[in-house]
Amino acid sequence: MATSSTEISSLLRERILSGEIPPGERLQQIPLSEMLGISRTPLREALATLTNEGLLLYEPNRGYTVRSFSLDDVLAAFDVRARLEALACGIAAKRGMSPAALRTLAECVERGDRILSKGILDPSDLGPYRQMNVEFHDTIIQAADNRYVMDFVRQCHNVPLASDRIFVWEDYEIIRRSHDDHRRIAEALSERDGERAEYLMREHVYFAGIVLQRSLDTGLQQKRTKFNLTGMSRSI
Repeated sequence: MATSSTEISSLLRERILSGEIPPGERLQQIPLSEMLGISRTPLREALATLTNEGLLLYEPNRGYTVRSFSLDDVLAAFDVRARLEALACGIAAKRGMSPAALRTLAECVERGDRILSKGILDPSDLGPYRQMNVEFHDTIIQAADNRYVMDFVRQCHNVPLASDRIFVWEDYEIIRRSHDDHRRIAEALSERDGERAEYLMREHVYFAGIVLQRSLDTGLQQKRTKFNLTGMSRSI
């Protein structure tokens, strides 16, 4: 059970970024503290931390609300993420990644291979694949050892749909293509080929943004079609 403000921040951050706590949701301290089984003092500190990170909005007498982001916000975050994580790849390659970090990347690739070896996207595999993806990207960012890159990438990840925790877990071929990027990025970093690693990472993140945008556009079109059909049925 989370007890410190840092642990509570991590717990709430994960739930917000994963979409479990949706945009617009009001976070009331008393019900939240009772639900999580925690005291209100560390909870208040955690909520203040998430507000400073831009995940929550605070209004006097109204409390905290999960911040909503427009599609333009999300795509802008993807654009910055792509450039910054590519930069992290270049820096990490130039510095040379430690054997331990390279082993972590290789293990991430192997874990992804095992998950995708089924030939289908099993809903139960989404969590393990997400965890692998976060570890892969975090390992590279940590290896760059540049706090400015780390801080700004973290800000981009705080835009929920632009986070590396979010996937459109629908098309097996798209996920397989994305995971093949992981393999090529890991190989380029092991060979200290910074230029190739930068290019691959930039395209990897851009592609994720494109897939998300297409998914959102499709969902919006389906909602419009459903609304139109409902309206027609009522008018007949």
